[in-house]
Amino acid sequence: MDIFEVRRQNLRLLVKEKFNGKIAALAGAVDRAASYLSRCLTDNPSHRKGIGERVARDIESKLLLPVNWLDIDRSSPSGQLYDLGESFDSEEELGLQPVDAWDETTPVSADEVAVPFLREVELAAGSGRFSIEENADATLRFSKRDLRKSGVQFDQARCVKVRGNSMLPILRDGATVGVDIGKSSIGDVVDGELYAISHNGQLRVKQVYRLPTGIRLRSFNREEHPDEDYTFAELGNEEMRFLGHVFWWAMYAR
Repeated sequence: MDIFEVRRQNLRLLVKEKFNGKIAALAGAVDRAASYLSRCLTDNPSHRKGIGERVARDIESKLLLPVNWLDIDRSSPSGQLYDLGESFDSEEELGLQPVDAWDETTPVSADEVAVPFLREVELAAGSGRFSIEENADATLRFSKRDLRKSGVQFDQARCVKVRGNSMLPILRDGATVGVDIGKSSIGDVVDGELYAISHNGQLRVKQVYRLPTGIRLRSFNREEHPDEDYTFAELGNEEMRFLGHVFWWAMYAR
């Protein structure tokens, strides 16, 4: 298969397995017209539109997939990655490292950071009001090298658990995301990026877009969770606070 057919087959796989066979659902998640994606996926070669490099990378980015995910030939036993101008000759170049088992009793090494989790804490029993606090007893280890590559200061990294189905099919209930709390103002927002938010004490993870009058919060599961628009005045009334930019995620819950 050529690279365009590989991408088409992988996109069809995504529609089937992650979007319940609905092209419209995929279109909403990647901000593209359903008619355009239908042409990309059609079995009719005379009407088919090839998925180019820029579009493929944009789709991967919107769905939080690894770069070049669409270019893996899954019909090949080896799952061959098509050569896109880069060659890797060793595991070191690929960034593959041996996996070391560890638990909470294992000392943190010099090249690691134990990143604490943020959690919802009820302010008073039965009050229904929550605040976001740090849970130092629950940590996830990151290598300092990976944090540097993501542009995150070691003391500015936190982890958050995703709750609910609003970010399906990418982030399932219980999935973990890494948050850079050094980027926590509306001025830091990059349209379409994921951010952790404290909304009246509730921890939320959403795509964020800046609007002339305020912001838009977007879920991947837009059929059940439509866009939420808030004016700047409403942001204060809603007690909404940006906790930080999501720089890493575990795609599925453990």
